[in-house]
Amino acid sequence: MKTENDLISIIAPVFNEETVLEAFYQQLSSTLAGINARFEIIFIDDSSNDNSLKLLYEFQQSDPRVAVIELSRNFGKEIALTAGLDHSHGDAVIIIDTDLQDPPELIPDFIREWKNGYDVVYAQRTSRRGDSWFKKVTAHQFYRLIKRVSNTDIPEDTGDFRLLSRRAVDAISQLRERHRFMKGMFAWIGYPQKAIPYQRQPRHAGQTKWNYWKLWNFALEGITSFSTAPLRLATYFGLLVAFGAFVYGGYIIYDTLVWGNPVPGYPSLMVVILFLGGIQLIGIGIIGEYLGRLFYESKQRPLYLIKSYQPSADSAARAEATRSITGVHSPGSD
Repeated sequence: MKTENDLISIIAPVFNEETVLEAFYQQLSSTLAGINARFEIIFIDDSSNDNSLKLLYEFQQSDPRVAVIELSRNFGKEIALTAGLDHSHGDAVIIIDTDLQDPPELIPDFIREWKNGYDVVYAQRTSRRGDSWFKKVTAHQFYRLIKRVSNTDIPEDTGDFRLLSRRAVDAISQLRERHRFMKGMFAWIGYPQKAIPYQRQPRHAGQTKWNYWKLWNFALEGITSFSTAPLRLATYFGLLVAFGAFVYGGYIIYDTLVWGNPVPGYPSLMVVILFLGGIQLIGIGIIGEYLGRLFYESKQRPLYLIKSYQPSADSAARAEATRSITGVHSPGSD
């Protein structure tokens, strides 16, 4: 497998991961040492408030392959990934979390399948060690639900751990929506894709930043970003309720004309009113979710702002060579 002339970018978002960064960097470096290729390792600090950023700069001082992007505030993991993709220079790009739940040892397999012609090579979980039974069940159901309601074939049990070819990265870079469900975007671009099964490990250290509330909102993000099924479901349910109300109204008219009904039932009236009111509020809420996304998209704000960018030595050298040849200042070199 000849890769010595290829540059491969490793993208790793970071948010308060000081307890695991050293182990991740050592394990990643050990894996890359056995691969005959050039690498750049791009860490994106999503405004950590521990010693994560300090550790990243220490890595950069000892390793010329390391680049550090410091975002101006916490924008979230999906935006941090986007910043990393935007600043990658590799012929292929590998996305990996720093918690060591996704083993760097799969990187050679990613590169092998990329060389075989696949533009997207993703790791597909066969088990989730260290996760609670509730998280396993809800994650299992979520991936199957979104695959059923979405027009995009989003792989099941698949996270962000994957390799993207340069043309796949360029395609993703054209998608600039503010509400970003990256797993769906990776599937939406198409191109040949290949799954590599693996067993996901527990976190090496530290605590997950994804509580159940954040996971719930993330699930809503994914469904509303890649499906209009909730709107369609609200329409169908509204039609069903309207039909039921029509039938019930006919029954009331019949009952009054035939048997007489001088005293209307207060309890049944309240049940009907509250039921219809609840259905209306649910429908308005679903519409509001989509309308809110249109509101944010219409503002056209930048996806992120960078506080500091320290490129890898290889990137800085190429930027300097570009300036000397063209006389044009490269924005990415600041």
